[in-house]
Amino acid sequence: MNEWSREEWEQAKNATALTLLYIYTPMCGTCQVASKMMLVIKELVHFPIGQANINYIENLAMDYEIESVPCLLIAKNGKVHNKIYAFQSVPYLFEKIKSVDEE
Repeated sequence: MNEWSREEWEQAKNATALTLLYIYTPMCGTCQVASKMMLVIKELVHFPIGQANINYIENLAMDYEIESVPCLLIAKNGKVHNKIYAFQSVPYLFEKIKSVDEE
């Protein structure tokens, strides 16, 4: 996954039907597990997926009211439809993404 700036996220979010942004911090143990799950998700879906270190996108975190990391923003048609904080499993994440895609 590529690191995205806020501008890259906004551009991707507004240009495609479904876009995912994974937000993390490098020192977070839970984020390291979630990062591995996101690598699997990346292979399962064909939507743009970016990642961002919350330390470098503080205003995005405030604007989207990110409460904790890891966080997965799922956007469709320019609007955030879901924020996932509990990365329970790859099948769980895949179903959440799929449900937004099918709306």
